[in-house]
Amino acid sequence: MEILEVFDLDGNHIGEQERKSFYAETKAEFLEMGRVSRQVKTIRLMLMNSDGRIYVQKRSKLKNENPGLYDKTIGGHVSKGHSYELTVTKECAEELGFPAAVMPNDQFVQAVSNTDLNIIGLFKEIEVVNSYLSTRISKDGTSFAQSYLSAFFVGYYDGPIKFSDGESSGIEVFSMDELEEDIKNNPQKYTKDLIYFISTYKEYLVPIKKN
Repeated sequence: MEILEVFDLDGNHIGEQERKSFYAETKAEFLEMGRVSRQVKTIRLMLMNSDGRIYVQKRSKLKNENPGLYDKTIGGHVSKGHSYELTVTKECAEELGFPAAVMPNDQFVQAVSNTDLNIIGLFKEIEVVNSYLSTRISKDGTSFAQSYLSAFFVGYYDGPIKFSDGESSGIEVFSMDELEEDIKNNPQKYTKDLIYFISTYKEYLVPIKKN
């Protein structure tokens, strides 16, 4: 049982709830009212190699939400008592099979330039967005929107990836140009999360500058 901290849409902590019951209630609220009144903490990561090629997750058609769509590299919930930083490194180890560290922003550029990225991934937090609205499409074709208190991360890693999420079809790699072109021509293939990430944080999705 995963317990999540629950917040109102202003970011104020209002309680705790088991994950499945939280989503059952908020989805029902959205379908009835057209909006939600509560949110939980999540992380969203876009991972690149040192050449700036982007790792994109292909969601399984068995997924209850956004089945078969291309998505950000990793997304995850922040459990009670955990931080954003712990969550993104934990999700990385569990889903992609490699260790990672979150660096302070003022140390990130120097760290990625002087670290063997075949051994460890290095991440940085871009920002925490309150009331980030994530649009989801269910298997039956209905759509709904859930609000999140979400931390957005970018990172670099050059080593092997061992994708272990049984409900995913795996990871594919795109250049920024390839990804933007395909999103333009085939937006229905991509989650709203990925499209938001690419359009909002494009300046961070770049190759590592060589010394």
